[in-house]
Amino acid sequence: MFDFSIVTGWIHNLLTSFLPYGLAVFVECVAIGIGIMIAYALIAIIMIFMERKVCAAFQCRLGPMRVGPQGTVQIFCDVIKMLTKEIVKIREADKFLYNLAPYVVIAASVLAFSCLPVNKGMEVLDFNVGVFFLLAASSIGVVGILLAGWSSNNKYSLIGAMRSGAQMVSYELSTGLSILTIVVLTDTMQLSEIVARQADGWFIFKGHVSAVIAFIIYLIAGNAEVNRGPFDLPEAESELTAGYHTEYSGMHFGLFYVAEFVNLFIISGVATTIFLGGWMPLHIPGWEGFNAVMDFIPGFVWFFGKAFFVVWLLMWIKWTFPRLRIDQILTLEWKYLIPLGLVNLLLMVIIVVFKLHF
Repeated sequence: MFDFSIVTGWIHNLLTSFLPYGLAVFVECVAIGIGIMIAYALIAIIMIFMERKVCAAFQCRLGPMRVGPQGTVQIFCDVIKMLTKEIVKIREADKFLYNLAPYVVIAASVLAFSCLPVNKGMEVLDFNVGVFFLLAASSIGVVGILLAGWSSNNKYSLIGAMRSGAQMVSYELSTGLSILTIVVLTDTMQLSEIVARQADGWFIFKGHVSAVIAFIIYLIAGNAEVNRGPFDLPEAESELTAGYHTEYSGMHFGLFYVAEFVNLFIISGVATTIFLGGWMPLHIPGWEGFNAVMDFIPGFVWFFGKAFFVVWLLMWIKWTFPRLRIDQILTLEWKYLIPLGLVNLLLMVIIVVFKLHF
């Protein structure tokens, strides 16, 4: 497995050879920031196109087909349209909070996106408390949504924001319990170290039944946390127009739209990192030739392949199940997922203490 720290170390040594150390670090930070923003935008474009095509396939349609080969240029046209549309000013809105809300949401999304370890040596934010930082960063988004609903001075926006806040805060507990189950198994909160512990087998296979249960709970809770169907009640068009971003237009609406799709990728990326081995290839004990071939595939290909598989799985769920009521959503979380997550966490503790895992 190629280690990209060789490349990054060479670049660092090159910059420090002719620049002062502080200036070299500043240049590196700016370059990394620009790279993250470009990657964020590209992931958003891919996710929107994938959503349209997957939705079309489940509804026996073709999806975008006219602009570019197989409709591939359609998304770029939509981006240009979004950038050029007028931002309508709401007369009775709290202007400062109204304008601040989409940037809070996008900042939380970018922070969480930066935590994903794409390949060995390509970790941007890799702290020894990486899991804690990731959960904290992703939790900031609910503040932006609540600000958007309240500052719009619209009853539909406020109801949508309150629903979204209650839903996201509730399902963050199950998401955290699922991740904590693997933290107990690995005895570390550093994301790169969690991936490294899966070199001889992904946790979905070697983490015993508790890891499988945690994975299923995580998929359900993660889907609900990003307000995706069938948990998309905060944006229920049939009753709330468009939920908390009803009063938003132009690029402000675009920021909410982009953040929602990239958040879906972040949920899938974290599932890949925690349960599916991250950048680690698939190895089968005893199949040395097969394992050698798998090692030739770059780590970032493994990561994105697994992440987009989970994305496709969550899109499949969205376009298959009907929307739930708000009481059903909260009942599922508080009466079923949280108790099951706590019992599963206790089960993992027993497995680790008595060394029952593979």
